[in-house]
Amino acid sequence: MNDSRIRRIVPTVRELMGKRAKVVMLAHQSRKGGWDFINLEQHADHLSKHLNAPVRYVDDVLGEEAAAAISGLGPGELLLLGNVRGIDSETAKGDMFMHSEGEIVERLAPMIDYYVCDAFGASHRSQCSLVGFPVRVPSASGRLMAKEMFALKAIFENPRRPSVFILGGAKFGDVSEMIDRVLGNGVADTVILVGLAGNAYLLARGVDIGEASTKVLQDELTPENLQAAKDILAKYGQRVLLPVDVAVERDGRRVSVNIGDMPTAEPALDIGDDTAEKFRKVIMSSKTCFMSGPAGMIEKEGFEIGTRVIMSAMVDSGGQSVIGGGHTGGAAERFDLADRFSYVSTGGGALETFLLGEPLPVIEALKYSKERFAKDGN
Repeated sequence: MNDSRIRRIVPTVRELMGKRAKVVMLAHQSRKGGWDFINLEQHADHLSKHLNAPVRYVDDVLGEEAAAAISGLGPGELLLLGNVRGIDSETAKGDMFMHSEGEIVERLAPMIDYYVCDAFGASHRSQCSLVGFPVRVPSASGRLMAKEMFALKAIFENPRRPSVFILGGAKFGDVSEMIDRVLGNGVADTVILVGLAGNAYLLARGVDIGEASTKVLQDELTPENLQAAKDILAKYGQRVLLPVDVAVERDGRRVSVNIGDMPTAEPALDIGDDTAEKFRKVIMSSKTCFMSGPAGMIEKEGFEIGTRVIMSAMVDSGGQSVIGGGHTGGAAERFDLADRFSYVSTGGGALETFLLGEPLPVIEALKYSKERFAKDGN
């Protein structure tokens, strides 16, 4: 449905091919028990198509078939091994040092000269194939990983003013902490809340959003999260912008309902038309704009409108525009806007971790590898 993450690693792979490297690739897809826990054969086919070069696939990681395929590689040739999530030790909890002794690293590290990680989207995970190799062999970030970090650092360290952050999506548990960080540190001048975060903050402000909308929030609607939202509204006031209306499905149609006319029997599925116009004007006056998470249920026809309006304003504003999160990037591609953004991040959970100011385990492992192997003259 969306192979953007596969396409984004093509420059790194092509560069390694150009250096006549024998390239062995590791990747994961879902996890055991997931409906989409599958082997990576189709991933190899997609990558081969985008590279216009053959990518051999073996459905093995630790066995003789994988070892034989690796030893048989010629300069500039490409091999993708099986889904590493099929190995239980891959997802065991532990730091880089523990994972450096994991069976994936123990088996494969002696067969390689260098480890390159281009998986920013998984950089928040301390897992064997991601953090174990840098302890054992000289390691580096791929070109995509480097671009991700440069783009995000530009947003967070030197944003052009005014800077607007738009936070949405289907989760809101960490939103209050994110808002406090970007407003408290001066990274953002204004935060716009959409999606479930917008609905949750309306509830925190005293708006009766209705039982149907409240039920959707139930998993994260803890007293602590609700109080945190109230504290943020009290602390930052008008710097946190909330929807003035929401869109619901009524008799098969999209209908905008002003928050003064709530609650509604139907759940809020998108920001309303007045909200979309209000936020469009704010975004058009921005010089830096960052968005994580869509504004509504974009997979449902008629309720992608809020996300489309916001994204269109971001690229039309002429400022620095960055979006992140798998669903957000997918929406940008669907609207034919992806190429107009300053940068589209591949990160979902990694981006959230970065937003919270927490260290990314993969980045920390790469830093460790640089320090360790630079001392050895590598």
